[in-house]
Amino acid sequence: MRTPFLIWILQLVSLTEGLDDTKVLRYRRSSTASRPCPAGCATCSALNGCLSCKPRLFFHLELDGMRQRGTCLSSCPRGHYGTRSQHISTCTRCKEDCASCFSENFCTHCHPGHFLFRGKCEISCPNGLTANAALRECTECSTGCEVCVRRNVCVRCRADLYHLHGLCHPSCPRGFEPDVQLMHCLPQVHCVVGEWTDWGPCVRRRSMRAYRRGEETRTRRVLQSPSASGDPCPHVSETRKCVIKKRQKSPIRL
Repeated sequence: MRTPFLIWILQLVSLTEGLDDTKVLRYRRSSTASRPCPAGCATCSALNGCLSCKPRLFFHLELDGMRQRGTCLSSCPRGHYGTRSQHISTCTRCKEDCASCFSENFCTHCHPGHFLFRGKCEISCPNGLTANAALRECTECSTGCEVCVRRNVCVRCRADLYHLHGLCHPSCPRGFEPDVQLMHCLPQVHCVVGEWTDWGPCVRRRSMRAYRRGEETRTRRVLQSPSASGDPCPHVSETRKCVIKKRQKSPIRL
């Protein structure tokens, strides 16, 4: 295993301080006696950090500039999985296409451009599943749905079905009407009219033979026009019979 081998190398390197002025290699023990180890370390060196960990902790190599330093963690960071053994527990990097994983062969999240399916990160999803770019996983859609965000949140239905509230319908439910171009169910819009105006003046029509008989009219406005299957507008004009008031004759001036 690569990580235990690196640990052994770090332990060996920790015995050296470096080259002196004459470039002669000197060995010495770890400087743990003069400087306390970071939390979780069983042994350490000032140069390479943790060399071994306390029980139940994972040994992990972190980049510190151009150098790798050992750390001891209760859980492995994202992109790594923990492996326990009798002698040492280590953090191992996931496969390249996995953003995070549970073990070497079981991914839990994928990098962009890959989709999680049964613990593996695939470039495309099998038939019947949708490649969900937001979740980066292969999602099982509801019946009739071609593209979905989650199982009950469809964003595109089959060509012969209508879309409404994230689901696909063979026909629009009560209170909705179909848009056959977009294949969506839209809310029905019913006609709304305003209040009647006052009755207008009594006017005599030419067709009326009765003297002093006429008609008066009142109207109301359409405030909201109905949709194709909404309730139609009622009549907006009314006429009724009326009696024309006799004009008072003005007094004759002498």
